[in-house]
Amino acid sequence: MADFSYKASNASGTVTTGTIAANSRSDAYRLLRNQGLQPMSVSESGGSATATKKASATAGNDPLPRLNTTQLLYFTEELAELLEAGLKLEGALKVIEQRQEKSGVQPIAARLRQRVRDGFSFSAALQDCGKTFDPLYCNLVAAGEVSGALPQILKRQCAYLTLIGDLRRRVVSSLLYPAIVFSSAIVLMFVFLTFLVPQLSVLLGKTGQKLPIITRILISVSEFCGQWWWAIFAFVGILILSARAAVRTPAGQDWWHRSMLDFPVVGPVLRAKFYAEMLQTLSTLVSNGVALLQGLNLMTSATMNVFLKDLLMKTSAMVGEGSSLATALRRVGFFPPVLMDILTVGEQTGDIATALERAAKRFDRDLTTRISHLTTLVQPAIILLVALFVGIVAYSMIAGILTSVSSLKSR
Repeated sequence: MADFSYKASNASGTVTTGTIAANSRSDAYRLLRNQGLQPMSVSESGGSATATKKASATAGNDPLPRLNTTQLLYFTEELAELLEAGLKLEGALKVIEQRQEKSGVQPIAARLRQRVRDGFSFSAALQDCGKTFDPLYCNLVAAGEVSGALPQILKRQCAYLTLIGDLRRRVVSSLLYPAIVFSSAIVLMFVFLTFLVPQLSVLLGKTGQKLPIITRILISVSEFCGQWWWAIFAFVGILILSARAAVRTPAGQDWWHRSMLDFPVVGPVLRAKFYAEMLQTLSTLVSNGVALLQGLNLMTSATMNVFLKDLLMKTSAMVGEGSSLATALRRVGFFPPVLMDILTVGEQTGDIATALERAAKRFDRDLTTRISHLTTLVQPAIILLVALFVGIVAYSMIAGILTSVSSLKSR
C-alpha cells in the first residue's frame, strides 16, 4: 500500500488537497469517489513514485502523431456518439482504436485507453498525448468528468472545432486572391526600386530639371534600400524578436491579450467568441449539476487569454463571497449590459442554466455575423491597400517623366 497525494473537489465546488493510502492509483480514485470527492489529480508520493513512473512507461511513451483539426474533430465527434450510445469510456476508446482505416487517431486512442485503464482520469490522459489536445480541450473534458456531462461537453467541443475550421477556411478563401495580388505587388515594387528607379533617376538627372517632390522621395527611398537593405532586414528581425520577447513577459502578455480584444474588426470577433464559449460551457455545467462557482473555476482554468482569465478570477471571487453572477459581471465592467440583463432575469426566476443558454445562443448569432463581416471586409481592404501603394509609385514615376519631357519641349 502506498500514499497518494490528491487534489479533488466536493459537491459544493470547494477544492481540497491531501493524501490517501491505497493499493494503486485506480484504487485511490475509487476511494476518493466513495468519499463524495471528484478527483482532479492523483499522484503517488514517496519513493515508490519512481517505480510507478517506470511501470507507466511500459504503456508507451513513444512520440505520438499530432492530429490536425479534421482528425481531432473526427475523434471528438465519434467519441461523443459512442458515449451517448451507452458505451463506457474505455470501450469507446477501444472501438476507435480498432477502426479499419489507418490514421493518427488510432495510436492516440490506444494511449488514452491504456492510461484510463491505469487509473488516470480522461483529462489527465489527454495531457499525456503531446500537443494534440490544448489546455482548453483538457480543462473542458475535466469539467465534463466533474459534471457527468462528458458527451455534451464533447459535442460542444465538436461545434467549436467545426466553427474554427469553417472560420479558417473562409478566411483563407477570402485572403487567397488578395495574398496573390499583394505578393505580386511586393515583387513589382522590388523590381521598380532595384532596377527601374535607379535607371530612371540617372536619365532624369541628365535633364537638369528639378523633379517633383514625390519623385525625389521615391528616388531617395530607392537609393536607401539599395545601399542599406541588409540594415533594413536586420532591423526588422531585431524588432520582431524584441516584440516576441516583450510579449512573453507577464506585463507584455497581459497588454497583448488586452490589445487583441480592442483591434478593429478582429477584436469584436474575439470578444463574441469568448462570450459564446463561456456562456455555453457554464450552461452545460450548471444544467448537469455542477455548482456555478466550480463551473467558473473550471472556465477560468480553460481560458488562455491572460486578461480574460484575470476577469474570470475576479468574477469567481465575487461569486464565492455571495454575489450573484450578474452583479459580479457588472462590477468587473468588461461584459456587455445585455448579458447582465439576461442573467438577472434568470436569477430572479431561479433558472440560471436556461438564462446562460439563451445568452450563449445570442452571442453565437453575434459571432456568426461578425465573422461574416470580417471575411467580407478583409479582401477589398487588402486590394485597396495594394492599389494605393502601387498607384503612389506609378504616379511618382510618371510625374518625373512628364516634367522632364515638358522641359525638353520648351527647349
